[in-house]
Amino acid sequence: MVKLRLKRCGRKQRAIYRIVAIDIRSRREGRDLQKVGFYDPIKNQTYSNVPAILYFLEKGAQPTGTVHDILRKAEFFKEFRVSFDKKESKNKNHE
Repeated sequence: MVKLRLKRCGRKQRAIYRIVAIDIRSRREGRDLQKVGFYDPIKNQTYSNVPAILYFLEKGAQPTGTVHDILRKAEFFKEFRVSFDKKESKNKNHE
């Protein structure tokens, strides 16, 4: 299974995170399938490669909670009408 996850970059006390598509069995700093954006929490900047994110979401990739929140703040789900709700997906897994 593939997840959209944050990968830490940058130096000490100045973290920048890449948003990557990665296999769930890989560790955080492991080899990613594709870089699909970045997030700078200090400057509060986000860059998203929209076609790549849509491609992975259509193929069944699940964003982590943090990546979902970042994409929601960037109004990604409103613009592209992607029907994804992390609470619903958790409930479906428990049934």
